[in-house]
Amino acid sequence: MTAEMRSRIRAGDTEAFGDLFDEHADAVRRHAVWSGSDPALADDVVSLTFLEAWRIRESLRPDGDSLRPWLLGIATNVLRNRRRAARRHREALRRLPARDTVPDFADEVVARMHDADQVAAVVAALRALRRADREVFLLCVWSQLDYAAAAEALGVPVGTVRSRLSRARTRLRALAEQEMARTRTIPVEQGEYR
Repeated sequence: MTAEMRSRIRAGDTEAFGDLFDEHADAVRRHAVWSGSDPALADDVVSLTFLEAWRIRESLRPDGDSLRPWLLGIATNVLRNRRRAARRHREALRRLPARDTVPDFADEVVARMHDADQVAAVVAALRALRRADREVFLLCVWSQLDYAAAAEALGVPVGTVRSRLSRARTRLRALAEQEMARTRTIPVEQGEYR
């Protein structure tokens, strides 16, 4: 390598630096692999080496022969830094408190799916009730009105509210069970059944 080439690299000539890369990148990669670096990460070492060489290019001696020793010295430092960083990372992970095992949430998911199926069955059954029975049920059960308040809201006697609510509960239970049985036999995916 001529003094002129060293001078061009020191001055930041990108073309000269590209020639340097073309000439020595394979040697830097081999050095990284032979130094025990994972071959998959050797290209990272090459990149970091030439990035660092560009950063410190002004410190390159103006005289000398090949730039390979300079580059391999930089590569050696890059490898040391990577090993040091990996060691620090491992040590930091060791200092972390042990994690509890993640609980198996499959049963909870199945329970929620079952709950969702039950809610869907109840909603479908509720829609199937007679309008008068549904209104009483919604007022007394979901809106939590007492019999007298529901009777007042609907303009009917308290006894009518009681009988409609009793009939609605019985009918709703039967309809919901039918709906749940029906949804268990609906194909979910390609021949699977709930």
